[in-house]
Amino acid sequence: MTSAIPAAFHGDLFMTRSFASLALALLLCTTPAHALARIEGDSLSGAFLVARTAAADRNAPAAAEALAQALALDPGNQTLTERLMQYRVQAGQVPEATALARKVLAFDSQQRLARTLAGLDDLRQHRFARARRNFAESAYSPMGELTATLLSAWVWAGEGKLDAALKELDKLDKTESFANFKSFHGALIADYLKSPMRADVLYRKANEQAGTSLRVAQAYGNYLERQGRKDQAQAVYAAFLAGGNDQNVLVGEALKAAQAGRKPGPFIPRLEDGVAEALFSLAAATNGDQTTDIALMYGQLAKSFGGDQPVIATLLGDILTDMKTYDQANAAYDTVPAASVLRANADTEIAINYQRMDRTDDAERQLAAVLARDPQNLTALMTLGNVYRNTENFQKAADSYDRAVALTTAPGKEDWRLFYYRGIARERLKRWPEAEADFRKALALSPDEPSVLNYLGYSMIEKMINLGEAMAMVKKAVDARPNDGYIVDSLGWAYYQLGKYDEALPHLERAVELAASDPTIAEHLGDVYWQVGRKLEARFQWQHAKDNKPEPADLARIEAKLRDGLAAAPVAFPVETQSSMQAKETPAGTDAVPPPPITPAPGQLPPQP
Repeated sequence: MTSAIPAAFHGDLFMTRSFASLALALLLCTTPAHALARIEGDSLSGAFLVARTAAADRNAPAAAEALAQALALDPGNQTLTERLMQYRVQAGQVPEATALARKVLAFDSQQRLARTLAGLDDLRQHRFARARRNFAESAYSPMGELTATLLSAWVWAGEGKLDAALKELDKLDKTESFANFKSFHGALIADYLKSPMRADVLYRKANEQAGTSLRVAQAYGNYLERQGRKDQAQAVYAAFLAGGNDQNVLVGEALKAAQAGRKPGPFIPRLEDGVAEALFSLAAATNGDQTTDIALMYGQLAKSFGGDQPVIATLLGDILTDMKTYDQANAAYDTVPAASVLRANADTEIAINYQRMDRTDDAERQLAAVLARDPQNLTALMTLGNVYRNTENFQKAADSYDRAVALTTAPGKEDWRLFYYRGIARERLKRWPEAEADFRKALALSPDEPSVLNYLGYSMIEKMINLGEAMAMVKKAVDARPNDGYIVDSLGWAYYQLGKYDEALPHLERAVELAASDPTIAEHLGDVYWQVGRKLEARFQWQHAKDNKPEPADLARIEAKLRDGLAAAPVAFPVETQSSMQAKETPAGTDAVPPPPITPAPGQLPPQP
């Protein structure tokens, strides 16, 4: 995932600089898995070892438990106290983290996370002036100021002071990328304080700035409905759905309710819900490759205040999935209530994570349960097909995709994946005419999809049919994704299949640079080196391919090349295994699933140049 935070804001949002360095060192350490065994006796070093291992695995609950044991053995240790506070928040143990924050502030009055926790505790207790002072003390960086300003504005809202809240939000004017936060939360506060004239202006502005945001569409449509402007509300919902979000169940359900004349309650009924929404906005905005730990803290803090719990739980599940802590992610998804329209999405995400953990039977059972409740759940059918396809059960995959296609009576651009996935299953079942028809249907729906161009073009080159069209497709895919090692490999291997070794060479060398750990790509480069007479380099690449743990069927072929050279092994692959197919199907293709319905929050920061 690409971070949406300006580069200047990357890194620690809460911790002091010295503690950030310590935490980074902690996260980068590696420890054998057996160190996770139960701590024996009163061992400070043992507790710290377990904490270090848990932190490396991004297991915040386990790290917190181990650090608590360590701190019990060394109660005055300031570094342990700070670390434990951080992991308590990441684990969702906010009351315990808040108690630690008071201790941290006794020896470091500028510790940002501690100040934020103290301010949030004051806010909960309606000690509004103290809350603002604590937030002000934490506002010594751009993101710190954003956090403090949003929370302080909601503190003023808690006192019923709209003018003061909007003036507080004016502090965000100095940073252009914070404009969406200002408009949206200004609208929410004005709406919460029952000032429709101001809310109307601010909602319109937020919608103009970020109309593709789920939360803006939900809140603005909700406001318009409550004002009796049903047609305008429906237009807001419809515009959001038409903007590439037609599968979003939250807005879809809101539109149905509006059409049925069911008037909703306030979007922010309580002060605590407004605070939760501010923290949710920050969590979504910081959910990027380098800042998922920070996003997790914001998300857990949002959850602790209430708010829209199904949406917050889904975001927490998404964050934990991005962190590859799949068991924790599934626990978060599983808190989505059964009655929520997001429950089917949660169950689907749980199944996908089971698949990532190689728990295929659990994934199938999870999806079967979804389909038993709702046999027409298109997302579940597609995901089930993907589970079968990734385990090479192509017949069951094709059957699942057939059911999904039957439900898609009027395919749109976003449905290209369905036909692409079914095409892959059919191609692997040697049903080429049907597979080709599916690939061409996918391209008819979305003509420039690199994955489809790559797969179809490469397949035709393998079959030595439509060669001009096929090479043009693969080249177009490379032009679209020049840094995708698997697609670049496709072009090089296509030249190789045509006997154009000199033309294949630079592309395969580039592919190995881009995907150095892939055994199939390394084997391809070894093959072309051999063909152009660079036999020492060929053996080096084959050894590299062997070292990267290829599939068993591929390993035997690679070992034969290492032993006897290329003459001892077929030039083309006689049996298509999942590994050898990577030249056609990129990792994104094998794991791709329909996007979840939770989109970035209204304050998502735009990437900076």
